[in-house]
Formats: sequence, structure tokens, C-alpha cells
Amino acid sequence: MAIKELKFEELTVEQKLGMVMCGHMSNRQDPEKSEADVAYALQMIREHRLGAIWVDAPFKREEIMARIREVADYPILILTDAESGFKLPGDDLELIGTHNAIGMCNTEESAYAFGKVTAINARRAGYNVVCDPVLDLIKGNCCCGMTLRSLGSDKHRVAALAAAEAQGLHDGGVLTVGKHFPSVGAGDPFIDSHMAETYSTESYEDIVDYYWYPYLELSRRGLLDGVMTGHSLVPSLDPDYPSSLSSRTLGLFRELGFDGFAITDALTMMGVVAKYGRSGCRALSVAGGNDLALIWSPNEEGYASLLEGYQKGLITDEMLDAGVKRVLAAQHKVMLLDTTAEITEQDLANYHKISTDGIFAKTDEGTSVALPRDKTHYFVIMCPNETKVDDGVVDVATMTKYWYDPVRIKDKLLQLYPGSTARIVKEYQSRIDGLRVTSDNIAYDDVVFVTFTENTAYVGCENFAPRMISLFRALQVTGRISTHLHFGNPFVLEDLPHISRVIVGGCSEASIDAAIDVLTGKHPALGTLTYDVKLN
Repeated sequence: MAIKELKFEELTVEQKLGMVMCGHMSNRQDPEKSEADVAYALQMIREHRLGAIWVDAPFKREEIMARIREVADYPILILTDAESGFKLPGDDLELIGTHNAIGMCNTEESAYAFGKVTAINARRAGYNVVCDPVLDLIKGNCCCGMTLRSLGSDKHRVAALAAAEAQGLHDGGVLTVGKHFPSVGAGDPFIDSHMAETYSTESYEDIVDYYWYPYLELSRRGLLDGVMTGHSLVPSLDPDYPSSLSSRTLGLFRELGFDGFAITDALTMMGVVAKYGRSGCRALSVAGGNDLALIWSPNEEGYASLLEGYQKGLITDEMLDAGVKRVLAAQHKVMLLDTTAEITEQDLANYHKISTDGIFAKTDEGTSVALPRDKTHYFVIMCPNETKVDDGVVDVATMTKYWYDPVRIKDKLLQLYPGSTARIVKEYQSRIDGLRVTSDNIAYDDVVFVTFTENTAYVGCENFAPRMISLFRALQVTGRISTHLHFGNPFVLEDLPHISRVIVGGCSEASIDAAIDVLTGKHPALGTLTYDVKLN
């Protein structure tokens, strides 16, 4: 179908209200409800009253994209998240797990490759906007998933890596969205904004100088097409409304030179819903200066909420018109994208280095990074509470992307270290686990722990359970633990006693394999920690 840009002066109020809405298409829920939601969104597109659509349909994405192309005769924005990369059906590309892996690899070449490869694959799937890079700066352990989603804590290094990634995204043919604006860390480390409104006491001066540095740097270079606003209350910016509903916060940012579009984070998260309701937060988000309200679902109710907000005077014509113009400007950018780039062998090589070269190791003086192959080891492998240890099957899908398979790790380690043994224990281990680990290990030369922390929404704190810390401390009374292989948030290591060999990797199967290669001496540890972690 021929694509033609919409003209602002020809849009009705009803169409304008749809232009500031990001609809949602998914097939994760009830099939009948999903189809009704998709059908309504397609009708909105036919009527030129939908500015953007978020397609979250892993099972029928090709079908849904084809239906969008069939009815869309204007450059509607089609968005997705791709913090771990983007994999096409049948593709053997390894996802990187979390954005922090890019920071641990710490090369602009790999950051660029991640952006370019991700963009090209997302574009091939039908998307023209990728909500990357993550620009959140994390000073310490926030315990709520953001630690692993951040490139790091050094504003200059994060800006450089993010700029390389954003350039790759542009060269791959998609628009960029930095997140999660204003990127100010939560005051309560046990709560994430999926669960409740988060809070920060950072000063305005520190926010501009530190947290907004990557945003302003990318904006200055023309690499920041949009921002995603988060559900955090920052009184130094706005004492009344969280950032996703705050015209003051976005106004301050625009005064500093940002001229792209702003889209909310999902308006189904308790960070706004608990206080303002599902319907109320939608209209407030547009009234608060966002150009796109990410409704999530259902689409019909979302549009009705915006219409009601306009009819009640909450959304003014001035604010509506400003939002529509910025959405149309983003759609114009889509028409200008160069979509001819292809993935090269060098791109793939640099992309895969994120996993292989992102492994960090720290050892005592005189201790080699490689674990001796001529000794016997007692491997203690932590697994999710939901895992059936006998076959590795996860009962409840709390693990994202199923990257951590304790049985696979056990089999691989025992193959590499003959004569050793392993015990898989739960995150919150049982009494029998404690008995067996503390008593059985003495028949072996040492103990090697393998642990993880998972950054999943709605779990809040991701620290080790006190029982796990007790196990570490008990074994170190006699210095039994020689090695700790950890995947995920490195700050949790601060709660543990001194261990002479520590290896840290990211949240992906490829990173696990690379870390084991480091453990056996097959590959050097080339990664850097992106945070100032105080190991005992």
C-alpha cells in the first residue's frame, strides 16, 4: 500500500486524540480478547486515529504485521522493546540478556553492533521504532531490576556507549527511544514501579548534571528521537505528579533542548494505576506533556479515556496539538530512514563479543582465574525456586527467556571437571540442602558456587535470601569456598564473605558458556564491572 504522511490541519479532534495514543496488539492473553483488541486497533488505523502501535505478539507477529501493512496508508509508528537484542524466527542469534552486558564488554564497536543488528532484525520484523538505548544511571544497588538494565554508573562512559548503540540503531533503519526518563534512581530499593510509585530525593542540579547527561549528549548529536517516561515521583522536578504525568518535568527537559517525542511507560503499572486509576492516568499522561500514552490494553477503553479527558477539559487543545505535531514529526522521520543496511560478518563478530568479552574476574594475588582441572570440586548450583531440579523444567515462568538452566550448567561442569560432583539448591534452600552441602563437601578439595540474580518485573528486591548468605558464611568459616561464578546483579556479592576467585557474567546462555570458558582457562576475562562493587 502506498504510504502518505498525514496533514495536521486535516485531522479532526477525534483523530488527534488517537494520534497521541500508542495502542497495543498482543496475543499473550485470551485469544478472543486479543483478537477484539487487534481488530479495534486496525479500525483506528483505517480511520487515521492512531499515532503508534506497540506490537507484543511473539506467536503471531508476522500475521499481525501483515494486517497492519494491509490497512496503514500513513507511517504509523510501530514500537517494541529490544533491550536484549532482537531475534527473528529460526535465527540462531544469541540475545545478550540485559543492557548491562554491553557495559561490561565496554567497547563502542560492540555497542554499535548491538544497535545495528537489533535494528535490522526489528525492521525486518516490521518495526520502525526500538525503545533503546537504556540511559538509566545506577549509583548503587537498586535491587529492583534496573541494575542489570543499565549500561553503568559513569555518565561519560554510558553516554559514549549509548551514542554508539543509538548510531547503530539509526544506521539499521529505526528510530530511538531513550529510557526511563528522568532516570533517577528509586529511593526504596525494595520497590519497582511495576509494584508502586517510586520516589527520589535527588536535587535538580544533580539530575541535570548526572542523570540527564547521556540524554542531553545524545540529543545534541541528533541520536535521540524520543524518550520513555517512567513512573517515579521526583519532588525536585515536580512535587505533585510522577514523571510520566508531569508537564513540569518534561517542560524542564525541553527547555534544555530536547525536541523529540515522549511516550509513557506502560499505563498498566501500579506506579500510576494504584494512585490515579487505569482510566485516570491515561488522560493525565497526555495532559502532562507526553506525546504518546502507552495504553497497553485494551485499546477501546484507552481511547475512551483520552476522549473523556478531552471532553472534561483535562487535555487542552494546546497540549493536544503540540503532542500531535511531535508524533507527526516522528512519523516524518520514519519516511526518511535508510532501510537498506545489511548485517555484516564484522557486525556479528562485534555483537557476539558482548557475551564472550563481557566476563569479569577478580582473584587474590597468586590465584589464577582458571579453576584447576586436576582437583575435585563440589559445585553448588543455585536454581530458581520454581525449578523441578530433577529435569530442569520451570513450573512457573518467572525466569525471563529461560536463560539459566541449572541442569545444563551442572552437566557441563561435571564433564569439564571429572571426579567432581554437584548439588542444585533453590534460591531459598531447604534444611536438607543446608545439611547435604555443609557435610558432603568435605570429601572434595573445595566448593564452587554458581548463582544468579534475575531482573524480573514485580519481584522487587533481587538480593540473595538470608539462608543463601548463611550457607556462604558457614562454609567460609573453614575457607571451603574457592570460587564463585555469578550471573546478574554484582552488588549482591557485597553481602558475602571473602572468596579468592570471583567471576561475573550476564543474564544469557551465551554469557554462561563464556564464563565457564573463563573458569576453565579457555578464554581470558576481558570484561569490566560497570559499578563500584565492594567485594569483601
